[in-house]
Amino acid sequence: MFEILTFRLGPGVDVETFREIDQRMQVDFAYQQPGLRRRTLGRHDDGRWLVLTIWADSESAMSAQRAFDESDVAAEFIGVVTDVVVERFHGAD
Repeated sequence: MFEILTFRLGPGVDVETFREIDQRMQVDFAYQQPGLRRRTLGRHDDGRWLVLTIWADSESAMSAQRAFDESDVAAEFIGVVTDVVVERFHGAD
């Protein structure tokens, strides 16, 4: 399962601060979730950001979503972004 999260940085949030928060999100939350295969961050020239996460299966993605909703680390991440859109795609095989 592919999960695509797009967003913009919130008002007044600088890139360095965001990257520190995202690093905690990746190490302290994402990589602790069962079924996580890969998570990577990208930035578009127009100011949008993307987190691409690859999960072993849809249940892993949904389990992580439930954990995300309860996580202080995730709350910190969500607190510095805006215009969040999440899409999930199944593999083609």
